[in-house]
Amino acid sequence: MSTDHARMEIRGIPVEVVRKDIKNLHVGVYPPEGRVRVAAPLRLDDDGVRLAVISRLAWIRRRRDEFQRQDRQSQREFVSGESHYFEGRRYRLDVVVSDGPTATRLRNAGWIEMRIRPDTGRDAREAMLYHWYRGRLRERIPDIVAKWEPRVGVTVADWRIRRMKTRWGTCNREAGRIWLNSELAKKPVSCLEYVVVHEMVHLIERGHNERFRSILDRVLPNWRHRLDALAREPLANETWQTCAEA
Repeated sequence: MSTDHARMEIRGIPVEVVRKDIKNLHVGVYPPEGRVRVAAPLRLDDDGVRLAVISRLAWIRRRRDEFQRQDRQSQREFVSGESHYFEGRRYRLDVVVSDGPTATRLRNAGWIEMRIRPDTGRDAREAMLYHWYRGRLRERIPDIVAKWEPRVGVTVADWRIRRMKTRWGTCNREAGRIWLNSELAKKPVSCLEYVVVHEMVHLIERGHNERFRSILDRVLPNWRHRLDALAREPLANETWQTCAEA
């Protein structure tokens, strides 16, 4: 796919423009500071891009404000007493050092317990927690997919979890496969469900156009509320979190 990159300023907002061999224009607003990126068809000139962005200015400014107000976590060190999120709730981490088996578990309503060996460094502790998050997502996702397949009217041939830099999810329409961001383990289940349904609808309609939104309105009428809730969730200490898209 051929691409062309440019930058422009529209009503005081810096905008990155990426022209691609696509049919529809997409606008994304990215945390942590509200960077604006436009994916535009090759045929669309600068005036067309400018008009499209101006027509979405109220939404863009609202999203930028939301991201800038969003709570930020400091760099995590994976030590006892530190806050970590799971399914939308904040937990304290209890790191137990022992010579026994290593494991991570939800001990109760307030604590995530991580049992480690004495020589387990910070990166290894991070990897342990990431592995635990992936496991919890793997437990949740099958039921969500099974619930929504008949409602959306699609079959998900495969789903996978991975760390992603700019999206909560993505899909391969031809393979019937959806990918989900591992960070979703930290978010409320209703937000995870929204992202799964969002990607299922993309198996029907590729773009974020009126048809896409009308399908979402029909199968998940409160999807905008769930998207807003996802945008209000605390951001990790990373710059690759997902965007809001229009």
